[in-house]
Amino acid sequence: MLYLIAHYFHFEGLANLIRYQTFRAGAALMTALIIGLLIGPRFINMLRVRQGKGQPIREDGPQSHLAKRGTPTMGGLMILISLVISMLLWMDLTNPFVWACLAVTGGFGLIGFLDDYDKVKKRSTAGVSSKARLLGEFAVAGVAAWIIVSQVSTNLYVPFLSDRYIPLGPFYYVFAAVVMVGFGNAVNLTDGLDGLATMPVVIAAAAFAVIAYLAGRADFSAYLGIPHVPRAGDLAILCAAIMGACLAFLWFNAPPAAVFMGDTGSLALGGALGAIAVASHHEIVLLIVGGLFVMETASVIIQVAVYKRTGKRVFKMAPIHHHFEQLGWKESTVVIRFWIVSIVLALIGLSTLKLR
Repeated sequence: MLYLIAHYFHFEGLANLIRYQTFRAGAALMTALIIGLLIGPRFINMLRVRQGKGQPIREDGPQSHLAKRGTPTMGGLMILISLVISMLLWMDLTNPFVWACLAVTGGFGLIGFLDDYDKVKKRSTAGVSSKARLLGEFAVAGVAAWIIVSQVSTNLYVPFLSDRYIPLGPFYYVFAAVVMVGFGNAVNLTDGLDGLATMPVVIAAAAFAVIAYLAGRADFSAYLGIPHVPRAGDLAILCAAIMGACLAFLWFNAPPAAVFMGDTGSLALGGALGAIAVASHHEIVLLIVGGLFVMETASVIIQVAVYKRTGKRVFKMAPIHHHFEQLGWKESTVVIRFWIVSIVLALIGLSTLKLR
């Protein structure tokens, strides 16, 4: 919005500064961070008063988690408020990618909010039915995929190889929607310990800020042999806003958490990362950068599949972060070690930009 205002009123000095995506990315990060820190205390108090007993805790989960009863949920609303305001202030609102990512972030956030609200109201961990939730997510992702594909090709690019891609044609719409929905739910599954999902989202967003910026530059993308996506560089600003909003939330979510993100935040953030990956044509790289989320999801799929077939469990508990808790790791140990894994995976993902 400020980008457009500066040009409309011919504030040349401001317009010249704002036209740099790197400046707007830094400004978006600081804006989201400051807003999140300012609204945090009052917002958490409001949630605590309105929710009473807070987020329901699974009785069959780790016994140490029962001490977290009474902690309010839906803290993802803090993230969404600071993130969306920062997006609207610093991003180019004429860019279709902005609206596609905003649709996924807001749409998934709304679905997550309804799920969280249902859990709190019913005092149950069940929430909205999985079928209804997935239907809503695919509807939102389908719209976003249609907007994104109107600006990019339907090719699936392969990392580590220059100019190698798989032409998916009309199937790309389905593939793009699956990436967004899948990653939204992957982050949601990871959000089981204080700070566990938040920092890996920050790390993944930082990696994709670099990827989106380079993909949006014809000179850099040609040098690196990655697909050039005109106007994708603006997505680096969205990544920076995600980083700022999540860091502000982490201030209050650090152990012992004063508030939980809930599905409101985890679905929205995962969906946003998926949309950014699709728009920048780095969907496979997202599986590497966000490998921690993939690992968490795979552990659930493996556990359910093997148990249904053999009646035996591969892990002591799924998702896999609970497995390590059951092995005797402290919650803080699991969280910090998983953060380290996320950093390593992000560096591997970034290395694909040059190893071609």
